Amino acid sequence: MYMLPRLRSRLRSPSSLLHRTKSLFQATSFPALPGALPPRPVIFCYSNVLSMSDHATSVSPRYTNRLAAEHSPYLLQHAHNPVNWYPWGEEAFEEARSRDVPIFLSIGYSTCHWCHVMEVESFENEDVAKLLNENFVSIKVDREERPDVDKVYMTFVQALYGGGGWPLSVFLSPDLKPLMGGTYFPPDDNFGRPGFKTVLRKVKEAWDNKRDVIIKSGAFAIEQLSEALTVAAKSNKMPEGLPQTALRKCVDQLSTTYDSEYGGFGSAPKFPRPVEIQLMLYYYKKMEEAGKGNDADKILKMVSFSLKCMARGGIHDHIGGGFHRYSVDEFWHVPHFEKMLYDQGQLGNVYLDSFCINKDVYYSSVSRDILDYIRREMTGPEGEIFSAEDADSAEYEGAARKKEGAFYIWTNQEVEQVLGEHADLFKDHYYIKPSGNCDLSRHSDPHNEFQGKNVLIERSDVAALASKYGLALEKYLDILGECRKKLFDVRRKRPRPHLDDKVIVSWNGLAISAFARAASILRNEADGTGNTFPVVGCDPSEYLEVAERAASFIKRQLYDENTQRLHHSFRKGPAKAPGFLDDYAFLVAGLLDLYEAGGAIQWLAWAVQLQDTQDEFFLDKDGGGYFNTPGEDPSVLLRVKEDHDGAEPSGNSVSVLNLVRLSSFVSGSRAAKYKQNAEHVLAVFEARLKETAVAIPLMCVGADMLAVPSKKQIVLVGPKHSAEFRWMIAAAHSTYEPNKTVIHIDVANADEMRFWEEMNSSIAAMGKHNYSPDRVVALVCQNFSCSPPISRPDSLVEKLSGKKSSSPMM
Repeated sequence: MYMLPRLRSRLRSPSSLLHRTKSLFQATSFPALPGALPPRPVIFCYSNVLSMSDHATSVSPRYTNRLAAEHSPYLLQHAHNPVNWYPWGEEAFEEARSRDVPIFLSIGYSTCHWCHVMEVESFENEDVAKLLNENFVSIKVDREERPDVDKVYMTFVQALYGGGGWPLSVFLSPDLKPLMGGTYFPPDDNFGRPGFKTVLRKVKEAWDNKRDVIIKSGAFAIEQLSEALTVAAKSNKMPEGLPQTALRKCVDQLSTTYDSEYGGFGSAPKFPRPVEIQLMLYYYKKMEEAGKGNDADKILKMVSFSLKCMARGGIHDHIGGGFHRYSVDEFWHVPHFEKMLYDQGQLGNVYLDSFCINKDVYYSSVSRDILDYIRREMTGPEGEIFSAEDADSAEYEGAARKKEGAFYIWTNQEVEQVLGEHADLFKDHYYIKPSGNCDLSRHSDPHNEFQGKNVLIERSDVAALASKYGLALEKYLDILGECRKKLFDVRRKRPRPHLDDKVIVSWNGLAISAFARAASILRNEADGTGNTFPVVGCDPSEYLEVAERAASFIKRQLYDENTQRLHHSFRKGPAKAPGFLDDYAFLVAGLLDLYEAGGAIQWLAWAVQLQDTQDEFFLDKDGGGYFNTPGEDPSVLLRVKEDHDGAEPSGNSVSVLNLVRLSSFVSGSRAAKYKQNAEHVLAVFEARLKETAVAIPLMCVGADMLAVPSKKQIVLVGPKHSAEFRWMIAAAHSTYEPNKTVIHIDVANADEMRFWEEMNSSIAAMGKHNYSPDRVVALVCQNFSCSPPISRPDSLVEKLSGKKSSSPMM
């Protein structure tokens, strides 16, 4: 189960809401529900489970419910439960009204380990199904397909009990007001916690005997949450100095939680929260530019060490690439093994940023590792990028049950059999032990699930190990690479984890951003002798193709040219849900990165158009800020202005950054409107910036970028079909400067000239005055006051970095 952080700081009167709501709930004799929420996401002993829908069998299922007609992989996993499931919709609501019974709402996703546990224990249990079918209308929701529905009831559970996670279990009145809720419930009472059967009976009893009280409590909770989460700005301006104060406070709070021994911020369980890294790197750059070298170095050391610890840890899949969801221990060792696209996209970007700063190919190789994993395992035939891979899989073909991590872990004997003469070297490097290596702390394997198994982790100095085996470092690393390839080939024969092949627009936006930026940044890799690309892997331009194909798929399959609106997700066709705020914001960010990396003008034009649509359907024009939904579905009771930058950044934070970036491309009233909207968004969250800035690190970055008018433009002019242009783009992205814009213009392209004449005539004029059909020049500008034209990529690198280029380009 993935636990979420507490929500209480979000509410304007949290103690009042919690006290008054809980007092109503206490009158219903419900079980002590907070006890049903495990204190943190450790892996319990229920991992040897498999949903009925995953059994390889030709026997006709005993049960089939309405979910069989759905497209969501998660809903289809439950299509043959004995529970009479409904999808979210009017048919289910009408059934609850006509029968006058409460609704049981279960929300999860297809790669959720604890969702599988609850399915096997409860939803495949005929006794539990009988209780549900007789006394409730049961609804299943895929939280990745309907994040708007999930947000309503997760917010309720978080506010009432102080935490939440998936599976989310909530009981509703027929008019969809929440009555009570929790997360995972075991089937029977145990260790002082109520079992699911007990919960069902208690809710039925309360519905029959104290209906007015529990309905009143649910309506009250929704009313209070709606008031707290749709707050309007008191003005359309931030107080002067607040962005700098919030940024500094966020950095200070993160620094106090820094783990100097194992890297990262906070203690076990450890989540790779890329927004924290983004903020710290942004602050590093500010300190460096302000001449505060000591402060900058401290920040950079924290980030660099954390990124290396994560990459060396078991949370990183050393054999197949990519990162798992989180580590249950402080060492980044034993992960929860699911792989989410939103993690891969964000982590790919922060490793790229670190490479730009450190010029160390260690970071670029990790970014390549992530992107190559996405391209190989998570990308469809039309360029679409899928959402996730499961934590659980079968140990062997035909196994009756799945186990967490079975695809990824190794016995000592397996490694010896596969690697032969190099087994000892490999085992030393990855801490492989005959008895298993999940012994670093009690958190690593609290229930002995991985006894005798090994999760690969690098704990020793590479140079020292190479010396131990009498090998040159390069030869040692070559042998390690050969060993990993052999294990990869063996692992491919194992039963794979379930792939959720749903395409989510917002997550694709994050991936598009990483692939696009890699296309230009990785062309600056050097092998230590001064030679630039190639070092390892493919030509970076292939990454640009991945980004363009993913963007093209979304425009072709998930975008309506007539209404200019997005759908949220795709599987065998667009889902019913419309695009949400995150879909627009994350995709706009990805399209801006795609254009700046050398993509066609159509991507920038589409980003501008999507921002217009976002402003039309999500912006609170009077109160400021963006709602998470367009507000057109009456079954979604809360229209939230989300601000928390967690595993994914909030749509409002990303929108602030997008608006600041867009204002550098356009001019006049449009640029002014972008800045005004960004300022108004930030004014909505003024209290948050003052009190709990650490919860919104990306918004702190956006606030500072808006407040500090130091935007740099790099304008490239010339034909774009040439290798010279690609190298100039690479040079433009050779330095880490989060507050810069890269613009390129080919005067011979009529579409480009039309766009710039309409959006920014100054850029169009710069193109005309500096264009030559046989060369590419760069102009480095501050508010479009520009340097003389630069015609060599290495000269552009020197101009941007202030240092002589050590690696001749072109």
